[in-house]
Amino acid sequence: MSIHFDPNRQAAGHRSTMVSVGVNIVLTVAQMLIGVFAHSTALVADAIHSLSDLVSDGVVLVANKHSQKAPDADHPYGHRRFETAASMIIGALLLSVGIGMLWNSYTKLQSPSAIPTVHSAALFVALLALVAKELLFRYLLGVAKKVRSSMLAANAWHARSDAASSLVVAFGILANILGFPLADPLAALIVGLMIIRMGWKFFFVSFNDLMDRAVDEDTEERIRGYLLSTPGVHGIHGLKTRKLGDMIWVEVDLEMDGALTIAQGHIIATEARKRVMQYEPVLDVMTHFDPVTVQATEKQTSNNPHN
Repeated sequence: MSIHFDPNRQAAGHRSTMVSVGVNIVLTVAQMLIGVFAHSTALVADAIHSLSDLVSDGVVLVANKHSQKAPDADHPYGHRRFETAASMIIGALLLSVGIGMLWNSYTKLQSPSAIPTVHSAALFVALLALVAKELLFRYLLGVAKKVRSSMLAANAWHARSDAASSLVVAFGILANILGFPLADPLAALIVGLMIIRMGWKFFFVSFNDLMDRAVDEDTEERIRGYLLSTPGVHGIHGLKTRKLGDMIWVEVDLEMDGALTIAQGHIIATEARKRVMQYEPVLDVMTHFDPVTVQATEKQTSNNPHN
């Protein structure tokens, strides 16, 4: 069946994001307080990362609400691209946070003698954050796959980047405690690079989607197969696809027997549209009837599209 405006999808997005909000509030407070107390630049950097998650959660909540709105006079194609724009904002947010971490770590590394030994409490909080973020990632990604939301997937991988950064932070803090003072700001530097990489990925992909990027080749081939398997369709050309949030817009010219009536051609086109929308997250299929000459042996099938 079509998955145009599933209320369960919006509810799942809201519920999972609120779980993320709760986890990020607890981690941000714990990491910031202990990071300052334990003199850990890396843990403070991780706290800022968790804080950026809170901001991205807010973006997701707003986008999840607005992207599910039905088409209106000003937005005849719906509001699906609200999700894509939200993913791009999350990417830009990650980029800015990562650049800020790089600068802060760089300034710390300029004065290695002033780097203090980190208190062991910071290591405990870093490990706690690692476990919490990894569990959050698995939960959010599961929801994203279930409801087919790239925006929720972006937020999930944001959580995974936090888990990875917490692992780096834990190693940096441990090395600092064992007598390598540069390890703590170096860990913060690595975290910054990881965040920049993830931010660029989401920003670049979302930007391309907003520029009407086509679907991947495998998806296009499946769509082509559904159209060509429709009784009465003798060929297709001019197949075009573009992303609208997590949905797909399809345009295609269907080659049908020129001797068919308009009503018969309409029935075949409707069946072709139905087949595509039944198996793929397609918002709509715009078809055009191109008449072709069909051999006499094929006409019986063309005139009976329900066979």
